Amino acid sequence: MISSEHSGWYKSSYSGGSQAECLEVSRNNPDVPVRDSKTAHGPALVFSLHGWTAFVTAVKEGHLEA
Repeated sequence: MISSEHSGWYKSSYSGGSQAECLEVSRNNPDVPVRDSKTAHGPALVFSLHGWTAFVTAVKEGHLEA
C-alpha cells in the first residue's frame, strides 16, 4: 500500500451518481494505484500494469463471481 498522494485520480463513467461504492484510479504512473473514493486521503493499493489489466479483463469477461 502507498499513500494517496498521486495526482490524476479519476472514477469510472460506470460509477453512477450516488458516490457510494466507487474506486478511483490514478493515471500516469508506472503501476496502477487504486483507492476508495470515500477515503481520498487514505491508502491506495498498487497493482502492476499486467495485474490490473488481467483483473479488468476478468471482470469484463465475467470470470469473477460476486
